[in-house]
Amino acid sequence: MTAYSILDLSPIVEGSTAALSLQNSLALAQHAEQAGYTRYWLAEHHNMPGVASAATSVVIGYIAGGTKSIRVGAGGIMLPNHSPLIIAEHFGTLATLYPNRIDLGIGRAPGTDGLTAQALRRHLNHDDQFPEDVIELQQYLLDKTLPSKQIRAVPGEGTNVPLWILGSSLYGAQLAAHMGLPYVFASHFAPDALTQAAQVYRENFRPSEQLENPYLMFSVNVFAADSDTQAQYVRSSHLQGFANVTSGRPSLLPRPVDDVSAVLDGATLARVNHSLSCGATGGPETIYRELAVLIDKHRPDEIIINSPIHAHEARLKSYGIAADVIKRLNSEALKPCVTAY
Repeated sequence: MTAYSILDLSPIVEGSTAALSLQNSLALAQHAEQAGYTRYWLAEHHNMPGVASAATSVVIGYIAGGTKSIRVGAGGIMLPNHSPLIIAEHFGTLATLYPNRIDLGIGRAPGTDGLTAQALRRHLNHDDQFPEDVIELQQYLLDKTLPSKQIRAVPGEGTNVPLWILGSSLYGAQLAAHMGLPYVFASHFAPDALTQAAQVYRENFRPSEQLENPYLMFSVNVFAADSDTQAQYVRSSHLQGFANVTSGRPSLLPRPVDDVSAVLDGATLARVNHSLSCGATGGPETIYRELAVLIDKHRPDEIIINSPIHAHEARLKSYGIAADVIKRLNSEALKPCVTAY
C-alpha cells in the first residue's frame, strides 16, 4: 500500500491574484480530503511572484481550519530562516488548535536567493547548525519538562508534532536515518540522487521515540487529464515557470501553450525536462503505467504529488485522476497471488 499526499505552493497564476490562489488551495484541500489523500503540505518560498505560501504556518492554519480530517503541514519550513523556538511556538499553536493533524517537514536550504535571505535576517555564516537546530526544535515540542529547562515553547511543549526531514541530496537521508525521523526526498525537482538517498536512509536508519522503522516519501510531478495531449498542455505551465525560476526570472505561473518548444529553446527544455522527470503525465492509463513504474522501483511508503496547473478546475481533475490511479494500484497490490498448476 502506498499512501498519497499533496505538495502545494499555492501557485499564483497569470491573470489571477494571491487571494484567489489561497482560496483555490483551500478548495483543493477539501477536494483532497474527499479523495483519500493522507496529508496536504505547503512549502516555504520567499520573493517568488508565483508562490502564495511564504507565510507557511499561517496558510497551514487556514487550510486546517477549512478541513476536517486530512493532515496539514509544511513541506517544508526552511529552518535556517527561523529560530527553532519560533517554529516550535507556531506549530505548537497549530497542533493545539488542530490536534493530531499537523506535520512539520523541515529543510536545510533557505528557499530563496541571497539578498532575500539577508532580508529574512538569517545568520549568514558558513557553519552548518541545521542538525543542532533540529534537535533544539524537537526538544521544545516534547512532553518531557526538565526542572532546569528555562526556555519553553508555549504552546508547543508536549504537542509532539511529528518532524520530517526534507532533502534533495544524501545529507538529509543521513540525518533522517541518524535521528530516526521520516524522510522526504525532493525528487520533483532533483531526481538524480533519489535511488541512492533511499538506500542510504533505509540502510542506516536508527529507531527513535517518534519512529520505529524507516518511512520514505518522495515527491512526484503529476499532470493528469482526459488524454495524453491535454495533459502535456497543462504541464506546459510548469515547464515555463520552472525555466523562469532556474534562469533567475521567477514569474507568475504562465498560461499553458500547445507547443512548449515554441517558447523554450531546446537546451532549456532539455534541462527542465530532466529536472522534472520524476513524475507522470498523461491520461489515466498513462498515469497508471508511469506511477506503477516509479512505485515499483523505489517502494516508497508514501508519495507526495506536485501539480502546479494554471486552471483550477484542471488542477482538481488532475489530483482526482491521480487518486483514482493510486487506489487502483493499491487494490491490485492487495490481490493474492494465484499459483498456476
